[in-house]
Amino acid sequence: MNSDENETEFRTKVAKLIEKYNLEGTGDEFEQLWTASGDERRSLRELAEMFNKRILRSAIDESEMTPLSADVDDVYLRLQGEKGTSADRTRIRRRLEREGIDVETLQSDFVSYQAIRSFLKDDRNAEYNPSRDPIERDRESIQQLRNRTMLVTETKLEGLVKNDEITLGSHEITVDINVFCEDCGRQFDAIEVLDREGCECKR
Repeated sequence: MNSDENETEFRTKVAKLIEKYNLEGTGDEFEQLWTASGDERRSLRELAEMFNKRILRSAIDESEMTPLSADVDDVYLRLQGEKGTSADRTRIRRRLEREGIDVETLQSDFVSYQAIRSFLKDDRNAEYNPSRDPIERDRESIQQLRNRTMLVTETKLEGLVKNDEITLGSHEITVDINVFCEDCGRQFDAIEVLDREGCECKR
């Protein structure tokens, strides 16, 4: 077994599904949400549900089902038996199957909160530490947000180019997040503001 096969074998289920369903950027986003503080933080159970809905959305997007006619939240809840009757669940399964979606495979790909925890801890080496330095934590969160914005933008542009919606040559995407101090008129990069611990005009 070569190194690539070893790497694939020991990746977590979530990491493999991110690749399978083209969910690039999910790792950065989920790590940020799990390690955030206050109202921004999401629990492992919330992240598992978010992930499963994204898998469902990806499957719908790849099928013949009209995206606008498919409320992912509603479809997911009915498919999981968390909403409606057993008859509703059967109808939604048949609808998905008619559109070419293998429902059994889809549901077997749904993950638990334990799988999300394994992914964040084992693949991402993430730790939730509420006592962590807030400036350091928020610096990483802003950087992750910037990286995700760049990745999503690149993915969207590639899709438009592929579908001949736009034409685009060699390019580079940059994302600037700036803070303008209205008191002194100076402007800083958001990370720089954290490194400086604020604006000097207030010291």
